Amino acid sequence: MRRPLFVYISIFLTVFSTIAFANPVRVGQVEVALLSETEQITAGKPFGSAIHFKIDDGWHLYWKNPGDAGAPPSIEWQLPDGFTAGEIQWPYPHRIDLPPLTDFGYDKELTLLVEITPPSNLPVSRNVELRATIDWLVCKEICIPGETEVRLELPTGSSNLSASNSANHAFFASAREKLPIENEDWEIQALMTENELLLSIGKPNWVEGKLQSVLFFPEERGIIVNPARQIFQASGERQTLRIPRDKNVHLTPERLKGILVAEPGWRGPGSERALKINIPIDYTGIAVVAKGEISGIWMALLFAFLGGMILNLMPCVLPVLSLKVLGIVSQAEQGRRKSLWHGSIFAAGVIASFLVLAGILLILQAGGNSLGWGFQLQSPAFVFVLASFLFLFALNLMGLFEIGPVSFGRKAGVSHHTSVQSFLNGVTATVVATPCTAPFMGSALGYSLSQPPLAALLIFAFLGAGMAFPYIVLSAFPQLLRFLPKPGRWMVILKHFMGFLLLGTVVWLASVLNLQAGGSAVVILLLVFLILALAAWIKGQWGSIPLTGTRTFLAATAFVFLITFGVTIGLYALDKFAETEITRAGTAPGGLVWENYSAERLAQLRNEGRPVLIDFTAAWCLSCQVNKRVALENDDVVKRLAELNLALMRADWTRRDDNITYALAQYGRNSVPLYVLYTGKDSLPQFLPEILTPQVVLDALAQIEDRSII
Repeated sequence: MRRPLFVYISIFLTVFSTIAFANPVRVGQVEVALLSETEQITAGKPFGSAIHFKIDDGWHLYWKNPGDAGAPPSIEWQLPDGFTAGEIQWPYPHRIDLPPLTDFGYDKELTLLVEITPPSNLPVSRNVELRATIDWLVCKEICIPGETEVRLELPTGSSNLSASNSANHAFFASAREKLPIENEDWEIQALMTENELLLSIGKPNWVEGKLQSVLFFPEERGIIVNPARQIFQASGERQTLRIPRDKNVHLTPERLKGILVAEPGWRGPGSERALKINIPIDYTGIAVVAKGEISGIWMALLFAFLGGMILNLMPCVLPVLSLKVLGIVSQAEQGRRKSLWHGSIFAAGVIASFLVLAGILLILQAGGNSLGWGFQLQSPAFVFVLASFLFLFALNLMGLFEIGPVSFGRKAGVSHHTSVQSFLNGVTATVVATPCTAPFMGSALGYSLSQPPLAALLIFAFLGAGMAFPYIVLSAFPQLLRFLPKPGRWMVILKHFMGFLLLGTVVWLASVLNLQAGGSAVVILLLVFLILALAAWIKGQWGSIPLTGTRTFLAATAFVFLITFGVTIGLYALDKFAETEITRAGTAPGGLVWENYSAERLAQLRNEGRPVLIDFTAAWCLSCQVNKRVALENDDVVKRLAELNLALMRADWTRRDDNITYALAQYGRNSVPLYVLYTGKDSLPQFLPEILTPQVVLDALAQIEDRSII
């Protein structure tokens, strides 16, 4: 009889121990306690209570949105008559990565604050018992449900005797620091595109410094891809958070609810790290991106490949690649195998350059910079160096000296290409290609923004592969060039001519520098050109002809020194004397006025029901400038724009501008040119192609009269 009695006593103690000894209670991997912020309860006066969990190492509990799996804790109160319990106040969670899933939750400890309100007629000098049944799911490699009941008995008293529980004061203060704050001074906008959720964050004037990192936790499941990397770009007054959208769940909520967790704090360093948001979602980007025709990674890769091939026809890259064709012509004489080898090395140079460029772009974006395709050309220093490089390259092509990635032999028609030169040809072609954007490129590059780094790099690799593909084909089948004359002096003459085309590119870059940094910068550039020309002349006179080893060495040393000195002193002077303000918008042919782009002005024009055409452009974007001259300033187009009383806006991306970067992202793009047409007040934005003709623009404008599309 003694053994059954012992068992019954054990069961009794196990079941009722949580009642007899409510604080704390251990169940499995979790210890739970109920605490009060006050030592006694006062009639009608709310007080704080807390359910505190201690969690064993390696285990975790869940936030109210648990992420890809799990379930949040729940509380069922059993309170005396007249008492009411408020909503659970959830502290901000952290990501718990369990590939391929990501959960939102807590480890080590969790405190759920709940405000309890006693009735106004509560008598004094009595004890009141608070009881709550707690359920949870605690997980590690496995998940174990848990449940217990906690109790707390508190005396009642008059308002004069009500006081905070000094023992728990620090505990509650610490718990409240982890609650998200509500601060409407922060200007936050949400845009949902087909592929991603974009959050634009504008800080109030009273906040100094800038956010270093931000993570978004949605209250609702199925909004974002939880395991995906959230890209935070912080620079200037406006910051952007990009999050891939969960396309497996077709949710279109009107408002976005959740919290933003940021370093170092939303009210300055050391302040609260979580900000609660409940904002409307703008879905206007969906139609735009859908029109971008990218529905998946395979289509993005196809678009990137096609865009890369077409990029060869863009005016910025054509002179360099024409020289590559001449190289293939000369190499064809040396056999198909060697020709194919150099074609492959050239392709490797192109693809490697695109990957390096994409890697830098992704790293800078991850570091909080708002950048896009051609970002390096937004820097006057880069334009300065690129112009200097192309100037030297042009002198090389024109025969002033012989060195560099493209070098035909002194014997007419004989190529002296090495593998290194073929690789550098690919690098050079990529560098000079960056000011241009070809059809299909914009959609592919815009899509890459919402993808993980590996997928984004793959898209850039396909862009490079597309650009190199025609040369691989020509290298493999050099007989395709049989319509060209045999190698001979004509190739040298053509090479000299290409030098003049490159000088034209240099003049264009100088004009870009003028817009970016002013006339003083152009003067500095011309002075550097003088030094570079002297270096090239010395190299051509004494560096290429081995009169003596010493003379050649001295010539090479002088060549390197003058180039280094010229570019270094030029960059120093540029930094010292560059102007910072540029003129962006203004009048155009026909008396048309292009306003500077602003989101506020666009919203105003759309509310007025006025059609709007937005030109996203940059001075360094050669495609943009050609479109402007050929199409937008065409007489028939100008006349039609005036007749329609179209509001014209120009978003100039010549220099870095976070507002324009964000606007591009809203349309699912990160490159220029981009032409957006709103035909009326409630119309969806319409895309025009990257390559414009007058007829393309006129056809698009005809839609304004055809209200069927509105």
